[in-house]
Formats: sequence, C-alpha cells, structure tokens
Amino acid sequence: MRVAFAGTPEFARAALQRLVAADFEVPLVLTQPDRPAGRGMKLTPSPVKQCALERGLVVVQPRSLRLDGKYPEDASEARAALEAARPDVMVVAAYGLILPRWVLDLPRLGCLNIHASLLPRWRGAAPIHRAIEAGDAVTGITIMQMDEGLDTGDMLLVEREPIRPDDTTGSLHDRLAALGARLIVEALELAACGGLSRTPQPAGGVTYAHKIDKAEAAIDWRQPATVIERRMRAFDPFPGAWSVLAGVPLKCWRGVPAGGSGEPGRVLRVEAQGPVVACGEGALQLTELQKPGGRRLAAAEFLAGHPLEAGAVFELPPAEPPGT
Repeated sequence: MRVAFAGTPEFARAALQRLVAADFEVPLVLTQPDRPAGRGMKLTPSPVKQCALERGLVVVQPRSLRLDGKYPEDASEARAALEAARPDVMVVAAYGLILPRWVLDLPRLGCLNIHASLLPRWRGAAPIHRAIEAGDAVTGITIMQMDEGLDTGDMLLVEREPIRPDDTTGSLHDRLAALGARLIVEALELAACGGLSRTPQPAGGVTYAHKIDKAEAAIDWRQPATVIERRMRAFDPFPGAWSVLAGVPLKCWRGVPAGGSGEPGRVLRVEAQGPVVACGEGALQLTELQKPGGRRLAAAEFLAGHPLEAGAVFELPPAEPPGT
C-alpha cells in the first residue's frame, strides 16, 4: 500500500515514524512551510519535515491546497506531486491546512485522519487542551474517514484513553500521539484486506475545541480553584497560565486546591510548598512558578529567591504579559 502523509507537529511525527517502521511505502509527505522559531526567529522545519528528511522521503510544503485560493501555484505543485506519488491512501495528522475535495478524492481509499478525541466530542483544533480544561475523565483517538466537514467524517477505529488527575496537555499529548500512531497502522492493515468498517458519528454530543488564544491563559482568580487548576494543566506547555504580581508577570504552571477563602487573587498565606491564593471558590496553592526570562521552579525554590508575603494581590485580567 502506498501511503501519502500530511502532518506538521510532534503529534504527527509519531505517526510517520510508525508508518515507516511498519514498512508502508511513503512516496510523499506534505507539511507546513518552515516557520520562524527560537530567540533568533530562524526558519525551522516542522517535526514532520525533519523526520521525513532523515528517512529520505520526498517533502512538499504548500502554503495552501486550494487551486482557486491565494497560492494557486503551491496547490498546483502539490497536486502534481500527489498525482505522481499515486497514493492508495493519505494519512492526515494535525496537518493544519484544509483539504479540498480534489485531495480527498485523489487516493483510491481516500484520506484517513488521526484525531485526538472521542468524536463527535472536541472536533476542531485543540481537542487535548479542551478535554483537560473541561475536566473530562476520558478522551482517546478516533481514526476518521475525512470528508469536507470539520472532523465530521465516519469513524473507522476508536480507542479510549483515561485522563489522569495530574495530566497536562504535554503528558496527555505524548500518550495520544503514541496511541494514534499504533491505531493508524492497524487501520491501514485492515483497509488492505477490506476489513475496515465505517460508523457515522452520533448526531448528539458535538463540541468544538477552538484554537488556543494566548489571552485565555491569563488567570481569572474569580473562577473556582478547581477550574483554574485544570486550566493550568490545559495550558502546559503552551501558552502557560500567567498572572501579574506587583507589576511582574509570572507563569503559574502548577497548583493544588487548598483550604481558605478571601478576595480573589489575594495571597492568604505562604507555606513551604508555595503561596496559597484565594479564588472565587476556595483557594489554590501555587507549586511551580516562573518569572520572565527564568526557569520553571518548584515554589520552594522560587520563594527562596523571590520572597512573597501574605496579603500580596495577583492582578485580574486582561493585559497580556510582555516578554514572557
């Protein structure tokens, strides 16, 4: 089976690695154009491009796949490359570009998507973040037959994955990436022998995982402590929950619900494990903090260099922190 691949971030790299290791022929890889990254804003290839080049695979990086869009020359180049590759199927994982009808129809078996949720819950761009933020107890991977809708295609394989009480987006991402890589190989092996069945998504239970906006990560201490704690884990490693104290923006990476009440944002007490901050309901002990330009530190280590007293008040949103 000839498998074209379309993906961009680390989540997709895991799937590409697994496909190559399983001896599928990968005649073409599509990924997003190189982006500026790091302090020097140097053009950097995506994790998928790096993986593909390491394995000697052909890579194409169109800015768009729409033949009538803003970059028709990119789309035409991608179409010629896909037609020359003659894929039986295309595997798509967190690619980041919309696939128009000509792409969906080109492979004999269509396009299969690795989606990091139990569809139809959390269709859209940020299913891992939103599942943690919402307090879901379980998520998973859905291998989906793609259509022109937003994650609306028929389900082919589904496997559940519990969300642990201490999961961050980073830790859950890694487990789901590995699960998705395994499931797509299973799906392709079933497809090769005609054993892959399709199940329409349920009409009810649809939710949308909207793209993460940096402004969301500003901590609103008027919310319940349990909600703030989930949002801290949901925004770890990106963009990082933050709040301003005495004019200084601090990343607040970890917290645990604690006893106490008071004005939202006020530090009720400072303990060895970290400061306890009043919330709209209950209080939250901050256990991992980071100042601008510094490292993530356990609260005890942070406080040793940056003493904090009871009565100090964290600001409420909105302003986005400069330089973090």
